[in-house]
Amino acid sequence: QKMSKYRLDTTCVQGGYRPENGEPRQIPIIQSTTFRYETSEAMGRLFDLEDTGYFYTRLQNPTNDHVAAKIAEMEGGTAAMLTSSGQAANMAVFSLLNPGDHVLLSDDIYGGTFRIIGDVFGKYGIEHTYVEMDDLDAVKAAIKPNTKMFFVETPTNPMMKVADIQALSEIAKSVGVVDNTFLTPYFQNPLKLGADIVTHSSTKYLGGHNDTLSGIVVVKDNEEIAEKIHVHIKSHGSQLAPMDCWLLLRGIKTLPVRMDRHNENAKKVAEWLRTQPKVKKVYYVGFEDHKDYATTIKQTRGFGGMISFTVDSFETVQKILRNVDMIMFAESLGGTETLITYPTTQTHEDTPKDVKEKLGITDRFLRMSVGIENVEDIIADLDRAMNS
Repeated sequence: QKMSKYRLDTTCVQGGYRPENGEPRQIPIIQSTTFRYETSEAMGRLFDLEDTGYFYTRLQNPTNDHVAAKIAEMEGGTAAMLTSSGQAANMAVFSLLNPGDHVLLSDDIYGGTFRIIGDVFGKYGIEHTYVEMDDLDAVKAAIKPNTKMFFVETPTNPMMKVADIQALSEIAKSVGVVDNTFLTPYFQNPLKLGADIVTHSSTKYLGGHNDTLSGIVVVKDNEEIAEKIHVHIKSHGSQLAPMDCWLLLRGIKTLPVRMDRHNENAKKVAEWLRTQPKVKKVYYVGFEDHKDYATTIKQTRGFGGMISFTVDSFETVQKILRNVDMIMFAESLGGTETLITYPTTQTHEDTPKDVKEKLGITDRFLRMSVGIENVEDIIADLDRAMNS
């Protein structure tokens, strides 16, 4: 049952599955790899999903489908597919490309995506160009006759650049893909701004608890594209398992309250960092003097929980990473706990050194995922680690 008549925070709680009389309130975890039928004619529908027969969980599963329906509704798409990780979601999307096709990507992009398009798809004859997506003239100049896809991170990881999704969608004469991991559908809806596909590493904010890997692909309204992606996922074997679908669903139900707290805390931490003598630059999309602030205000409902910053020396980096206590020095982002990461050797290890330095990812650069703890404790821990 659709919940589109309700606001997004209500949809996060109740969208995608509405039990009938006597049915369980929570979506069951159908932890079965296969489904029995007495006859070939009996192969039909389960759980009242139209035109759906369940045969083997790598192909389709009722728990998976109910969670996917909620996410499609949240993003404003017609089809959502759940994968084993964010990387698997991007692999499925790039698999739409054919040898000789060209893709434009955000120049400041997650290192794993950099590796996929260069090391994996590059050897299959897929051409690619990195471009500053917030520079529309540069984007227009980079388009080729064989450009078949735009792949956009906004905000970017980790430099927090913001691209105008609507403007890019008007320029693109090809498939437009937006990685919406940082802001989630609670703060940003790329499909409503003109994008064709949205991807997520739902390991991050959507799951929200650092306890399950997952990825999402949502297609706006193109049945052919949705079917191609579905075929790639079932062929690659990258479908999300039922238990992980259920964990993702449990996380989504608290997405609104968590994102509001991430948003509130990050703003205060970013403002505090700007007051610190050892901090030379703070990258945060919620600053009014951020060069893309006007775009952010136009297309989003919040700034998210991500901050990057550059300090005065490598010694200060070492001191912070060694001395943080409540804040954890760890990979990933988007969970309830505050995490700090060293991109040059972690998230962007595979990005060439010259590319990293051009972007500003130096040995003095840190990225922080601000959690939902008491913000005064977050700031106090940073203060002690950096200044004591």
